[in-house]
Amino acid sequence: MTRAPVNRKPENGLRAAHIAAMTTRAARQATRPFPFDVPIAELRRRRSAKWTTFAADVLPLPVAEMDVRLAPPIIDALQAALDASDTGYSGDPSELIAAFAGFAARRWDWRVAASDVRVCTDVAVGVIEILRRVAPPGERVLIMPPVYPRFFAWLHETGLQAVEVPLKELERGGRLDLDGIAAALASGVRVVLLCHPHNPTGRVHTAAELRSLAELAARHGAIVLADEIHGPLAYHGTEFRPYLTLSEEARATGIAFTSASKTWNIPGLKCALLVADSSHHERALKPFPLGQAWHAGHFGMLASAAAFAHGDAWLDDLIAGLESNVSLLRDQLASTIPQIRMADPRASYLAWLDCSALGLAGEPAELFLERGRVALTPGRSFGPPGARHARLNFACSPDILIEAVARMARALR
Repeated sequence: MTRAPVNRKPENGLRAAHIAAMTTRAARQATRPFPFDVPIAELRRRRSAKWTTFAADVLPLPVAEMDVRLAPPIIDALQAALDASDTGYSGDPSELIAAFAGFAARRWDWRVAASDVRVCTDVAVGVIEILRRVAPPGERVLIMPPVYPRFFAWLHETGLQAVEVPLKELERGGRLDLDGIAAALASGVRVVLLCHPHNPTGRVHTAAELRSLAELAARHGAIVLADEIHGPLAYHGTEFRPYLTLSEEARATGIAFTSASKTWNIPGLKCALLVADSSHHERALKPFPLGQAWHAGHFGMLASAAAFAHGDAWLDDLIAGLESNVSLLRDQLASTIPQIRMADPRASYLAWLDCSALGLAGEPAELFLERGRVALTPGRSFGPPGARHARLNFACSPDILIEAVARMARALR
C-alpha cells in the first residue's frame, strides 16, 4: 500500500494536546454544561447500533448517534409515560405538530399550519411514501453526491433511477451545481432529492442557491423533496433557512422532511414530520395514508413533542459543544495528519475528510479500522465523489476525538 509521509506528533505532544483540551473543557464547564461528558465505560453499556456493531477495541465514529444523555424534558416525558404504563400505539399528533410549529416559529420564523403537517415513522419512510406517489417506477430522480448513502437505497427500493449532479467546490464544503441541475431538469427529470444541511459535508446551502433551485423546479414542473433533518443543528452565526420559507416557488415545489431524531438523539424512537403546502401538493398528500401516524412510535411522538417544545436550552448547549469539537478535530488533524483536509461543517456533527493526499491505494476507512481500530464511514458509500474520503462523527468526548486522531496517525505508519 502506497502512502504519503505523515507528520507524526511525538507522544508527549499528544499528551500536551490532551491536557490543553481538558483545560479548555474545564473552563467552558465553569459557565455551561458540556454535552459529551458521558464516560466511555457507560457508552459501551449501550445496546444501540453505534456501540454493538464493532468489536470492543474499536472507537465507533460512523453511525449518526451522539454520545450524550437525553435532554431532561425528554426524560420527563418518557418517564411520565412509563409511570402511567402508557406504552400503546401513537395517538393524536396535535401536541407534536403544535410543538414543532412553535419551534419552527422561534428558530426560523417559519409559520407552519397544522394542516400542512403529516406524521410518519421516520424521514426515510416519509420520502419513500412520497416518491411512490410522485414518480412511477423507472423515473429519474436528481441527487447531489457525495450525499447520504440512504438516498441511493431509497431510489433502489422505489425502482427509480439516480441522476447524479455532484456538488461543486467540494474543497469549500460544496455548492449546488445550478447549471447541472438546470440541464437535468431540461432533460426531463421531475424530482429532486435535496439534502439541506448537506450530509456528509455539513454545508448549509445559501438562501440564494435554494431560491435559484426553486425557480428551476417551478420552471420545469419539478418537485423538490428536502431532507432537512439536520436543520436544527445549524451552528451559531449560520443561518439555516427551511426550503419552504424561501419563496412562493419553493412553497409550490417543495415537500420538507424533518425530525427531532438527530438533534435530540432519539432515532430509535421512530417519529418524523412531513411538511408541505397542501394547496400546492394535494395530489401528493391526499393519498398519504392517514394511518401512517400509527406507524410512528408512541414514545417517539412524546419525546419529539417534548424536544420541540422544551428542548431549546439543551440544544443551544449541544451546538456549543459541537462547535468546540469541530475546532478540536481540525486542530488535531492539522498537527497530526495535515494531509487530511476537512470540509468546514456549519451544521450537525459529521466531518467530511478528504484523504486523497495520503496516497492510499485502498479505502481510507478500511485502513483506519484495520490498523487503527477507528471506525469511520467509507467515502465511496456517498457516491463516486466520495472516493478517497471518509466521514467521521465528532459528537463524542474530546478525549475520544484526540484518541481517534492519534490512532489514525498510527495506522499510517
